Amino acid sequence: MQTRRYPFGRSLIAARGETVGQQNMLQLIELRWIAVVSQVLTITFVTLVFHVELPLLAMSSIVVGLIVLNLFSLYRPRRASEISNGTLFAGLLLDVAALTALLYLSGGATNPFVFLYLLQVTLAAMLLDAWTTWTLVIITAVCFAVLTRYHLPLQMPGGDTGQLFLLHIIGMLICFVIDVGLLVVFMTRINRNLRARDTRLADLRQRAAEEDHIVRMGLLASGAAHELGTPLATLSVILGDWHRMPAFQRDPEILAEIEDMQAEVRRCKTIVTGILLSAGEARGESPMVTTLSGFMDDLVEDWRRTRPVQRFDYDNTMEDDPTIVSDSALKQIICNVLDNALDASPAWVGFTVSSIDGMLALSVRDRGPGFAPEMLAQFGKPYQSTKGRPGGGLGLFLVVNVVRKFGGRVTVENRPDGGACVTMRLPLATLMIEENDEPAT
Repeated sequence: MQTRRYPFGRSLIAARGETVGQQNMLQLIELRWIAVVSQVLTITFVTLVFHVELPLLAMSSIVVGLIVLNLFSLYRPRRASEISNGTLFAGLLLDVAALTALLYLSGGATNPFVFLYLLQVTLAAMLLDAWTTWTLVIITAVCFAVLTRYHLPLQMPGGDTGQLFLLHIIGMLICFVIDVGLLVVFMTRINRNLRARDTRLADLRQRAAEEDHIVRMGLLASGAAHELGTPLATLSVILGDWHRMPAFQRDPEILAEIEDMQAEVRRCKTIVTGILLSAGEARGESPMVTTLSGFMDDLVEDWRRTRPVQRFDYDNTMEDDPTIVSDSALKQIICNVLDNALDASPAWVGFTVSSIDGMLALSVRDRGPGFAPEMLAQFGKPYQSTKGRPGGGLGLFLVVNVVRKFGGRVTVENRPDGGACVTMRLPLATLMIEENDEPAT
């Protein structure tokens, strides 16, 4: 059985990298690592320099617990699809609990590092929903109040209260520097994450609007194709009758003109059939299996035969020739770009097919005037055209969106020797046929 990996219908919100929630959780993890290092340095400094007796075993257990929590949190967010508000709240709540336990063991509310609660509340205000933020405010306030009464007092060697006051001032200075430094660093990063999220949402809205535009144009084209079917069939019958009439058969020039008109009518019917096939309405048509080189060669031959191009250079440098399904949408967008090149440069058009690192590269070149700078900046937007006629620019707009649906991208540039170059890059995997192990039954 043969199945095709087709890009249409792929969700626009497929995960590509980390979500904002994951990035914010990673910011908390990084903050916790800084807190662990700071706690170890502070405990070591106070013990060795000021010779303050601290319950090192209990405090070390809390620090080790934070390290274990950090390792678990570091593993989890890269595998979860999204980090919820409850998860972020739980992480901040555990940080508050660890800070409270350390403060209880080192002087309680008299410890200058009690103001690190402000850092936790500020982060909560940035990351959490309103109700969880106020919940954390209440919890930290209760912890502060409890620490004013219940704590283990600091014991200075010899009961030197002056040295204890000096230690408190130094601690306040260090706490202030830590608070403001971390607030600036992490608020900047979190704001950057939020701006990146807003940018992605705006891009998704733009894509949704463009796809809605494409759907409306597709419906219009499908309706027009249905309406054109009847008059084209009538013209075909009339021209067939004329071709058999003795009066016309005796005049070779008129007969040749009738044959030309019949060829153009057949071409129009082929275009109408292609529109209906792209809209999924030609149910009697079955997709044709071909090779990539065969698909390109047939496309080029058909395009060259039906367009008045003076010189057309076609170069296919594909080393491999994978099996694909002949896709009418892909054929139409390539012909669209070739038609635009022909309009800009009737004397010469170049078309190159190549593959680089699993990507199919289709380059169309011309020797026309090239793109204006404002056109390059707005390339792929609807109604951006150099032709100056109403409704222009829709062709390239459709090209960009169809290629994007295939998982590829379109780039444009002006050639140094004059003219323009439009390159469409598509993943070969989206065009190839994948053979299943089990045969069709």
